[in-house]
Amino acid sequence: MVEKKVLNERELDRVIEMAWEDRTPFEAIFYQFNLTEKEVIITMRTNLKTSSFKRWRKRVNSGVSKKHFKKRNPEINRFKCSRQKAISGNKISKR
Repeated sequence: MVEKKVLNERELDRVIEMAWEDRTPFEAIFYQFNLTEKEVIITMRTNLKTSSFKRWRKRVNSGVSKKHFKKRNPEINRFKCSRQKAISGNKISKR
């Protein structure tokens, strides 16, 4: 039986924020929260309005998104915007 991951409100907000960011690949979410792409999709589906979820899925599946690390341009070598705070070893880097 697969154990369901329980996120507190702050972690949930951060996962949703990271999922919306184009520069943040699913691998970064997995690194920080141990959530697979499939689990992120389920999280987004259950926590967003239907229209917001559909907009997010369309964006992730379009050519604009850089959500898949291996599909990114090799020149993009970071998980975040250069103006964003550094990702630390903490589970949640933005405070």
